Amino acid sequence: MLLEHKKVVVIGGSSGIGLAIARQARAEGASLVIVGRDPVKVSNAAAMLGGNAQGVVGDAHDHAALEEFIAALPEFDHLVSMIGDTMAGGFLHTPLDTMRHVLHSKFWTNLLIARFAAPLVRDGGSMTFTSGSGVRAQEAAASYVANQALAAMAQGLGSELGPRVRVNVVAPAFMGTDLWRAKPREEIEARRRSYSQVNPLGRLGTPEEVASAYAVDNREIVAPPCFLSLLRREFRLVPS
Repeated sequence: MLLEHKKVVVIGGSSGIGLAIARQARAEGASLVIVGRDPVKVSNAAAMLGGNAQGVVGDAHDHAALEEFIAALPEFDHLVSMIGDTMAGGFLHTPLDTMRHVLHSKFWTNLLIARFAAPLVRDGGSMTFTSGSGVRAQEAAASYVANQALAAMAQGLGSELGPRVRVNVVAPAFMGTDLWRAKPREEIEARRRSYSQVNPLGRLGTPEEVASAYAVDNREIVAPPCFLSLLRREFRLVPS
């Protein structure tokens, strides 16, 4: 098993893509720590994963709490962050508070995760963050800016931490995960139709398919640092 004797931390690992990543890592023999806000989801996910999976309840958007629960972690080999809220709307009319929230959630929070976690990553390990693909700037202004910022962050951190630690970004396209279930049904269905039409596969991706891209990084195959846009016609390496 490729991840035997490896410890993997998944922040946002109690549902959706994060849980699928944890499940695949567990199948490869990894020791797991999953972090989430909802105590019931975290407990259920840890029980489902079995073995010595550890559940940690914490809100990554509370930066003081974030620093505290990362500092309490043991050293680990791989970290995955699923953190990042999203939005719809352009630059002219989206409320600034909404844009600030998304930038705070998707960029600043992940930058702090990287800063707090970097000293704990063992040699040869990795940190992988979650961006997004398929949105245009005028349709999701702050999300688009944050996605570009995460790609730049990975490039910079890859240079600062490499070759000891790899830093990557995976950018899934739209899929029906918990992140979107709080949105109006009409918006979800419109996005589902739109993405299915432009996707080369003619359908939406699944959390399990996306999770396999993170698993590739954890198996130490992906060159550092990289930006993967999933289930679309894009793969590009960002030079370090």
